[in-house]
Amino acid sequence: MKIQQYLEHHGIAANPFADEDAQTDLVFKGSCIRSTYHPTWDKIYGDPSEPATSVVFGEKGSGKTAIRLQIARHLTDYNADHPDAQVFVVQYDDFNPFLDRFRDRFSGRRRRPDRALQHWRLWDHMDAILSLGVTQLVDRILGVRKARHPAARDEPLAIESLDASQARDVLLLVACYDQSTAENAAQRWHHLRRKLRLRTWPSKWDWAVGIAATLAVLVLIGWLGKWSWLTTIWPYLFIAAGWGPRVWRCLRWCWQARRIVRHTRVLNHNTNLLRKVLMSFTGGQIVGQPLPAQDRTDDRYELLAKLQGVLCSLRFEGIVVLVDRVDEPYLINGSTELMRALIWPMLDNKFLKHPGIGLKLLLPSELERLIDREDRDFHQRARLDKQNLIRSLEWTGQSLCDLANARIRACAAEGSSPVLADFFDGSTGEGRLIEAFAALRVPRHLFKFMYRLFTTHCNAHSDENPVWEISNGTFESVLAVYQRDQDAFDRGVGAG
Repeated sequence: MKIQQYLEHHGIAANPFADEDAQTDLVFKGSCIRSTYHPTWDKIYGDPSEPATSVVFGEKGSGKTAIRLQIARHLTDYNADHPDAQVFVVQYDDFNPFLDRFRDRFSGRRRRPDRALQHWRLWDHMDAILSLGVTQLVDRILGVRKARHPAARDEPLAIESLDASQARDVLLLVACYDQSTAENAAQRWHHLRRKLRLRTWPSKWDWAVGIAATLAVLVLIGWLGKWSWLTTIWPYLFIAAGWGPRVWRCLRWCWQARRIVRHTRVLNHNTNLLRKVLMSFTGGQIVGQPLPAQDRTDDRYELLAKLQGVLCSLRFEGIVVLVDRVDEPYLINGSTELMRALIWPMLDNKFLKHPGIGLKLLLPSELERLIDREDRDFHQRARLDKQNLIRSLEWTGQSLCDLANARIRACAAEGSSPVLADFFDGSTGEGRLIEAFAALRVPRHLFKFMYRLFTTHCNAHSDENPVWEISNGTFESVLAVYQRDQDAFDRGVGAG
């Protein structure tokens, strides 16, 4: 018996349990994303008008990625309904580029992931988040069509609302944090400068002084006919003095650019390009401005505040940072200790409670077990009691049963209203289904089990003699085999 024939008999157009990953799950994205929630959804999502931090721990398959996608979709709807008080969403879920650049700063044995991550600090996370936010902002100002960002509206940003100091702040942030590969960094910066209508010709004063000094010497010698002066040192000293300010500015900003490159360890910068961009600012525009040129968070907080000020003028009232897939980077490779080294610096109350920013940390359950082992200093710094802490994304048998029914309804053919109980004969009661689902624990195991159950049942019967209800014997035998595989997965010796 074909599985599609079996599903069509029950009034279902597509297999509701074929997908296991929320990233590619069309049933979830098409229907369930706005109607099916984990019981702790309200605490995790919060109120977009006042973004708040949530720290969530969940085992593999418990729905962390689904929650991230749900948050992004709901914030898309929120932004559509509140165009003058939107939320800027930063998706911080691909750590590989940042870890690669960070690791490249080390050599020899220090390049080993465990040794390199011992040097990872909070400001590295802040640099990564700022780079994602600034790159997204520039993409949206310039209207880069190939760039796609979560919860972003198609309409252009109201850049005319930015004053001169905020235009300067945007260009300063772009100089330090824009990581787009769409075009050359200097060209992109100048394209943005023209868009923001910020004049940079006053920064060319040192060129003017040098050219004026050179022309003055040559004109004076020609006018007086003192060509013999060219054989003395004095004309050249005067010309050198005229070019002195230019040389001094080049050296100064080259040194500053090198410091920024050295201390933004997760970013990819070219020192010479960065120097040229920094020299496009006048002294009055850039002197005293924060730059990420030291190993500390103070400058990053100031730059983050600048980004928030710019976004506020562009009608964004808050920022939400979605942190997910911590166990997936190839340098981490699922190691609990490496995940701890990467994430623990972020657990800082000052950062997590920064006004106007809500971080949604969707973390593996392995890290939750380490929290109670930490010392008093860690708990005082993290203050997890203030962070909407959810120690486990637990699913009861009843909630998983509701989830299964929601997916079945989402895949129902027009005019039909199937439910889960329709698939089983009378010997498998609702109580037994709930008990079995509770043992599966998480949605991913539920989907895998139901898909295997449907397949096993269909393979046991022919097209000529179809059986439309799954017997209790088939249910129990498939469940027993699946629980054995589930146990092997939990012990790390099976594929799940």
